[in-house]
Amino acid sequence: MEIEKNRNIVIDMVEAITEGIKVSVESSFREFDSSYEKQVFIFTYQITISNHTSFPVQLLKRHWKITDSNGEIAEVIGDGVIGEQPTILPGSSHTYNSFCHLKTDLGTMEGKYLMERKNSHGLFEVTIPKFHLEVPFKAN
Repeated sequence: MEIEKNRNIVIDMVEAITEGIKVSVESSFREFDSSYEKQVFIFTYQITISNHTSFPVQLLKRHWKITDSNGEIAEVIGDGVIGEQPTILPGSSHTYNSFCHLKTDLGTMEGKYLMERKNSHGLFEVTIPKFHLEVPFKAN
């Protein structure tokens, strides 16, 4: 029997709605890419941003707060997501995948997107809900 070497173990699913924009997050632990000996724990996450408004919106910037169980906090601020600044039409969504690595087997991520209403060019922030990054056996 062959062992699946890139197995993702889903650990959390959360969502939040801000001003008609829904952000859904599913996080996973990358067991075979992580190393307990080296204290490297790899987590992936898939984010779907759904536009439930009547106008197009564009994601301009992201601001992440990543916290590990040692209390270390890393902030990541930048343009767009994975090299894109997607425009999301009414009734549509944009999905992307990314990852982070921690030095501990427990942590959280949360943040905000800066969005622009394309009809009025007004800017607003959308909450990325806090989600957990944890090695599955730690869940008890």
